[in-house]
Amino acid sequence: MRYTPYPMSDTLVVNEIYLSLQGESTFAGLPCIFIRLTACDLRCSYCDTAYAFTEGKKKDLADVRAEILRLAQPFQIGHRPSAIGHFKLPLVELTGGEPLLQKNSLPLMKSLCDDGFTVLIETSGAHDIYQIDPRVHRIMDLKCPASGEVARNRFENIAHLKATDEIKFVIGTVEDYEWAKQQIVTHKLDAICPLLFSWVHPLAPEQQSKVLKPVPAGLTPISRKDLVEKIIADALPVRFQIQQHKVIWPPEQRGV
Repeated sequence: MRYTPYPMSDTLVVNEIYLSLQGESTFAGLPCIFIRLTACDLRCSYCDTAYAFTEGKKKDLADVRAEILRLAQPFQIGHRPSAIGHFKLPLVELTGGEPLLQKNSLPLMKSLCDDGFTVLIETSGAHDIYQIDPRVHRIMDLKCPASGEVARNRFENIAHLKATDEIKFVIGTVEDYEWAKQQIVTHKLDAICPLLFSWVHPLAPEQQSKVLKPVPAGLTPISRKDLVEKIIADALPVRFQIQQHKVIWPPEQRGV
C-alpha cells in the first residue's frame, strides 16, 4: 500500500464515516465504507440526507484516510485483501451532500485509488466531473423534473463519462419517466455506461425538511410497480434499483 502525504492544511468537512452495505448502483450488496461530506448546493424534493447540508466537522485528510484504513482492516485475509472479482473489499464511496463542492475530495480519491481501493463517488451531475481521477467509478445523477433541480443538470459531463461510470435517474412521477427515457435516446446514454432507475422512496417524518424544493405542480406520481412495468413494457436498457439499506434498516436510520 502506497502512502500519499498531504499538506498540513488539507482538510474536509465530514458529516460521517461508516462501514455498511452498498445499497445502490451495480455494486449493490457489497461491503462499503462511506465518507459523507457536508454541504450541497441543490435542494432536491426527495433528498433523504438534508442533515448533511450543514452538519459536519473539519478533519485532516490524513485522519480521514486513517479512519478508512481502520474500518477496512478486518477485510485483510492474512496479508491479502478480501476481494470479489477485480474489486477489493470493502469499497469506498464519497457521498454527501455534494462531494465535489469540497476541492480536497479530489486528492482523497486519488490517494484511495493509490491505496488499491475500489473508489466510488455519488455526485449530483451539477458540477464538473472531469478532474476526478479516472480510476474512480462516478455515479452521476441526471436530475428529473420532480426533483425541482432539472435546470442544474450539467450535460457537458456526459462527454466525460466512461464505461465504468453509471448514470442514475431518480423517478417519482410519470413525467420523470418520460423525461429520462428521452434523455437516453437523445444522448445515446445506453452506449456509454450502465443506467440506473431509482424510485423515489417516500421520506419518513424525521427526513423531511422545509429547505427542500417542492415537487413542481401538475406532475403525476408513479408507483414503484408502475415504474417497473413501464420499464419492461418499453424494453428500456436500464437497471431498476431499490435502496437496499432502506429495506434492511429503518429508512431514517443514519450510518447505514
